[in-house]
Amino acid sequence: MVILALDRAQDTVAAITSALAQIGVTRHVIVVDQGSRPANLALLAAAVEGRSDATLVQLDRNHGVAGGRNRGTGLGHGRVVVALDNDAEFDEVHTLARAVAALDADPGLAAVGFRIVRFADGADDLLSWGYPRSLLPRAAETFEAATFVGAGHAIRRRSWEEAGGYDDALFFCWEEFDFCLRAIEHGWRVRYRGDIVVRHKVSGEQRFAWSGTRWFHFVRNRLYIERKWGASQLALLPRFCGYLLRGVRNGVGWQTLRAWPAAMRLGGRAERRVLSTAARSYLDQHDMAHRGTLLARLRREVLAALPGRG
Repeated sequence: MVILALDRAQDTVAAITSALAQIGVTRHVIVVDQGSRPANLALLAAAVEGRSDATLVQLDRNHGVAGGRNRGTGLGHGRVVVALDNDAEFDEVHTLARAVAALDADPGLAAVGFRIVRFADGADDLLSWGYPRSLLPRAAETFEAATFVGAGHAIRRRSWEEAGGYDDALFFCWEEFDFCLRAIEHGWRVRYRGDIVVRHKVSGEQRFAWSGTRWFHFVRNRLYIERKWGASQLALLPRFCGYLLRGVRNGVGWQTLRAWPAAMRLGGRAERRVLSTAARSYLDQHDMAHRGTLLARLRREVLAALPGRG
């Protein structure tokens, strides 16, 4: 399993400890450090020192979530790849084994997304809900999905290899969705499991710095993904206008304007693909069908405040 690290050493050590406490399954924990300060790096090294089931790897720089997980995954050889955010812990000691069992029980599953709850009180972490809002009442249940949330998930290595892993160019935001699109195109399915739980610690204010570059990456990456799957600039204009309206409403309009040319540059270098009829049908059934009417989407996805901003 892979845990990314960049300072926040105490939380990261707790995440490592949680991973090493998992029982009922053979596992190796790969901690990928992307530029922690020396004192924090020393704490991470101490957490895995002398262990045969954990490895600390230092990268040359911060490659982002997508690049860091790609490099960590490439160092392992297990048939299942599990990732845990460094501000999260498994809910109990059998969580990892249950995730592996979920994949073993259904050979057609590419990935399983875990339920993400707040560490302090066990309530659903709304800032980490990556599915249509209408499915939130089913957070404790199981359903087929178009993506998973990166804070806690398991991927079948064979599907990872077939789909080509994450796209390094994304850095962070939408990398899981981009992977899932390619996996679904290859005939795989994705499932959310509300009974497999990860507890997330960090406050929303710390995680969602929309006034920094997060909104830029959110918009750029989503537009770029559409370009990779053949969307023309004209076809992307309605989506971009929706993002611009939401960006202006939330005080990050300039980030939205910067994201358009950046997405077009990335898209111009990417190999173009076209989703098959079967893949589009899967997405319609397990994602679009839950998003409601155009008016409902306008209210929830365009006019709404960004998570953590009110």
